[in-house]
Amino acid sequence: MSNATPTFPEAMKRAVAAYEHGRLGEADDLARAILGVKPDYFDALHLIAVIKARQRRPDEALASYDRALAVQRDHAGALCNRGVTLHELKRFDEALAGYDRALAVRPDYVEALFNRGITLQELKRFEEALASYDRALLLRPTYAEALSNRGNTLHGLGRFDEALASYDRAIALRPDHAGAFSNRGNTLHELERFDEALASYDRALALQPDQAAALFNRGMTLHELKRFDEALASYDRAVAAQPDHAEALCNRGNVLLDLKRFDQALASYQRALAVRPDYTEALYNRGMTLRELKLLDEALASYERALAVRPDHAEAFYGRGVVLRELKRFDEALASYDQALAVKPDYFDALNNRGVVLHELRRFAEALASYDRALAVRPDYVPALANRGVTLHQLRRLDEALVCYDYALALDPGYVDGHFNKTLLQLLKGDYDAGWREYEWRRWKGENLTLFKRDFTQPLWLGQTAIEGKTILLHAEQGFGDTIQFCRYVPLVAGRGARVLLEVPAQLTDLMASLAGVAEVIARQDKPPDFDLHCPLLSLPLALGTRVESIPAQVPYLSVPPEILRRWTNAVGPKRNLRIGLVWAGSSGHVGDAIRSISLRSLLPLADLDAEFVSLQKEIRGDDATALKERGDIVHFGDELNTFADTAAVIANLDLVISVDTSVAHLAGALAKPVWVLLPFLPDFRWLLNCEDTSWYPTARLFRQQAPGDWSGVISRVAIELEKLLQVCTERTSA
Repeated sequence: MSNATPTFPEAMKRAVAAYEHGRLGEADDLARAILGVKPDYFDALHLIAVIKARQRRPDEALASYDRALAVQRDHAGALCNRGVTLHELKRFDEALAGYDRALAVRPDYVEALFNRGITLQELKRFEEALASYDRALLLRPTYAEALSNRGNTLHGLGRFDEALASYDRAIALRPDHAGAFSNRGNTLHELERFDEALASYDRALALQPDQAAALFNRGMTLHELKRFDEALASYDRAVAAQPDHAEALCNRGNVLLDLKRFDQALASYQRALAVRPDYTEALYNRGMTLRELKLLDEALASYERALAVRPDHAEAFYGRGVVLRELKRFDEALASYDQALAVKPDYFDALNNRGVVLHELRRFAEALASYDRALAVRPDYVPALANRGVTLHQLRRLDEALVCYDYALALDPGYVDGHFNKTLLQLLKGDYDAGWREYEWRRWKGENLTLFKRDFTQPLWLGQTAIEGKTILLHAEQGFGDTIQFCRYVPLVAGRGARVLLEVPAQLTDLMASLAGVAEVIARQDKPPDFDLHCPLLSLPLALGTRVESIPAQVPYLSVPPEILRRWTNAVGPKRNLRIGLVWAGSSGHVGDAIRSISLRSLLPLADLDAEFVSLQKEIRGDDATALKERGDIVHFGDELNTFADTAAVIANLDLVISVDTSVAHLAGALAKPVWVLLPFLPDFRWLLNCEDTSWYPTARLFRQQAPGDWSGVISRVAIELEKLLQVCTERTSA
């Protein structure tokens, strides 16, 4: 900014000297004293305007410039300085007109060309800004500030290599130019030359340690380098230098989010929003953090606030869709993904998650189309490939699904979900050699798999070493049904000369005590005795080389403790007819519950047959409770079934169990009780495909859906077979 420079009387010289020494009040008083004598004295009017501008009082400065220019309308310095003030007031078009007036008076006015470039940058008119800086540099080649700002303009145009050259010229002229080093770092960051960018920021900060912009951008670069703790420290320094730096507070929250320090991330976003309540990025990221904290309703509200501020925020629509899906509000989630895609049609994450929701809604053809759209945008997008495989898997188009899984794993060999889904397919097809090996990937899969993980210091045993004379801990890791199915391996491990400790959920301990070969049964919450090796129960088929033809199926391998059996035999009472146990639903929290459970009303056609029916359900849902109450002829013990030994004792008093795919079906099979298992179109891997029996349980019979969701066909076939069974029983009784 230029100062008043014409010839001054003595008082004017003193006023200018006071201004130059920072004594602004004294300079202002002297200038006003001059104006008291000569109201139209241009130099005094101009000096007062310059003083107001320096005091950050732009409206008063602008009025003073206008008074000065009313006296001398073609004064280039006043026109230029007035343009600077208009720029500060964000009246950019008027500022530009002011610079142009100054240059019309003085075409070689370097400062006007420089300031004009700054205003054109703000207006995003980068080519014109560049031309203005170039004109200034033709007149003054050593103008370091113009070179630095020229670099910023070239950066804005995406001409990064030229921008770097311009910064380097500025630094060569002024090695202490902290801003040039900082902006050079920004360009290196855009070029993904992160280590060089970091070095440039460090040079800037060595010159100016409290430069908030450099500290902020340094934090972004460290974040990209995944040096999270250092990034956090850099953002903290930026906030210390500028406490109202909303962007630094928001990005600080992003680092804490990556560090999974969710409560601290949330606090950082709140601080950013206290500075700028309508900061959409902070609202969006706050929503992500609240989702991680499982505060889903609050997360949804945060996304809604972001969208109220910026209705075209595609990422907020996407995040909103993610939360709505977790709330099982699938139709709303689908609409939110569609809104994201209306803003950003090539948003492949939204296309992928849209496919997932359509899968949940069992609109499989549309799900496939959505994955295909995502892959058209990004052919190497691993989650979409894997999810496409899951949908094909659900449709039992297994060869196509396998191609998707293999392609995803070729692109990302460590992709846990891809390995896990592939192993379920292999096991379902009966490829146990490959399937059990691949199944080991489950131990790295936490989300979407109920897996009780253990971090033992003792080595994992997978059959590779002799265990004679060793103590081995076999531990349950998944659901009750899995534990009941795979505890059959305990006698085989004991047969290798090992002392076997078995750790299971407390509800199974009394039942597991009957298992051959177990030295001690431990409840999961209790500390196990000392042991040498350990193995999860579902790794035992791999350790022992199980194939379909070698499944150990000697049943029964569990039995009911005698005192519990006596108690329940009395409670159930004498049998008058064929007695059948019913199970129509599993745990509502199971990831596959929607396709495996049915309602009690769906089974009522069976209950109309001439037999005694006993409910083996423990969890009773709303309408099922009503239906059960309406049918007083179905015996229900409910909360009296405290452990699986109680359930086993009731099963021992039955002739047949009819069950969907739950732990009770496994329990009946382990007790060698006849059990009819009702299976969805795509069954769990253990039931294989297209067969009516299973090598896991010789007394089991499988009734499968012939089309997705077709339970009525299953129940009809069960009813026919049950009538045949009742007829046989009647004939035997008559004989």
